[in-house]
Amino acid sequence: MKIENNSALLQPFPVIGTHLSISIAVLILLGLFQAAVQAAPEEEPDEAFEFSDFPLQQPLEHPAWFKQSFLDLREDLREADAADKAGIIVYFGQQRCAYCKLLMTVNFGQPETAIYTRQNFDVIPIDIWGVDEVTDINGTLLTEREFALREKTNFTPSLIFYDKSGAEALRLRGYYPPYKFRAALEYVADAHFRKESFSSFLERGSGALAFEPGELNDQDFFTPPPYALDRSRFPAERPLALFFEQGDCHACNVLHAQPLSEPEIIDLFEQFENVQLDMHADTPVITPGGERLSAKEWARKLGLFYTPSLIFFDHHGKEIIRVDSVVQFYRLRNVLRYVLSGGYLTQPDYQLWRVNGAP
Repeated sequence: MKIENNSALLQPFPVIGTHLSISIAVLILLGLFQAAVQAAPEEEPDEAFEFSDFPLQQPLEHPAWFKQSFLDLREDLREADAADKAGIIVYFGQQRCAYCKLLMTVNFGQPETAIYTRQNFDVIPIDIWGVDEVTDINGTLLTEREFALREKTNFTPSLIFYDKSGAEALRLRGYYPPYKFRAALEYVADAHFRKESFSSFLERGSGALAFEPGELNDQDFFTPPPYALDRSRFPAERPLALFFEQGDCHACNVLHAQPLSEPEIIDLFEQFENVQLDMHADTPVITPGGERLSAKEWARKLGLFYTPSLIFFDHHGKEIIRVDSVVQFYRLRNVLRYVLSGGYLTQPDYQLWRVNGAP
């Protein structure tokens, strides 16, 4: 599927006046979305989900077509505007990051994705441990490392999309498979971000609300309903791990079949209170902050657009960190240790903890 040609399928649809017309329109919509959009995730390459995420043996090089920038983002933006591009993408990466390699080899390895990106954006690479000076969109001067820390790039690759005016249009933390990544490119390039959230854009495109929820993968450590998770008045005994998933989700299947089947990972999760929710379901929940919401409402409020998404809360119901992108054993194990060790209490930046304070 060519991403240049699917914009029409993602546009809002007019309200139809009669029940019969609505039924016909729904059938047409289901057919279009299922054929043109929803089939895309099934075609994702296996390496987008099933890979070793331990640090690379050899340093990674980004594509030659990434911009050779002087790291003045204001000038980069002016040049992108002059070239009639939608804006710039600031890429935060590491030389031995397995997830960054997937972005380069799997996502940008698809010619249509690389071409579309180059047509619509200039990509400016930032080394999250680099010492070169960067001038940000507002004219602030800081090192690459300081910039990455300020922007809380917990997981690489992280991408910040800026539109022509210098406004932030979208932020991605972590690696997303080609289908989600292509959607992100179009979401910004076609200015959908001006009228709706990325989660709404994806939901409209996939027709998620039009289908019955599928079966979720189970784990012995999941807490059964009802989900009374309020920690706002009385602290809980254990931190909370919240799994937002959906049925017919290949990435969810991989999470359960691979990292969640490892004894070390299971042992770590057994030290949490673990709750699994279908992000499209009406399951009632009392949130850690004491709100009464459905799982669907809560997922929207949290701004989730990827499954599986794992969100970790402390004993008082405050969010510590979330993993809402592709994750494998090494990254997941480190995040669990970060939470369980209380590392977030002394080092709120996960990357610095991992380098300096991880056990």
